Amino acid sequence: MSAAASAADDRGSRPIEPDDPLMRTYTEIEVAYLLAELAERGCKFGLLWPSAATDGVVDGRVLVRFGNAPASTVLNLLTLLRSHDSSSEDDPLCDS
Repeated sequence: MSAAASAADDRGSRPIEPDDPLMRTYTEIEVAYLLAELAERGCKFGLLWPSAATDGVVDGRVLVRFGNAPASTVLNLLTLLRSHDSSSEDDPLCDS
């Protein structure tokens, strides 16, 4: 896990804002991996984002082609899915 990801986990249950300084610590590769994890974890709930991808860096923040949402939305969704997964470890992840 990257330093940025562990820092995000330490923030508790509050959502990460798009202008949070933490968002400047993520690289495009890290956000791409987070998008892949989101797709894997979300598919068993019918949450599909086939066109979600990184879309460059502006002002030190990675842009995400994810509807009209910032990368912080990806982190917040992953937090919810990880929280749910930790309470239901017996459910297998679906094949992508």
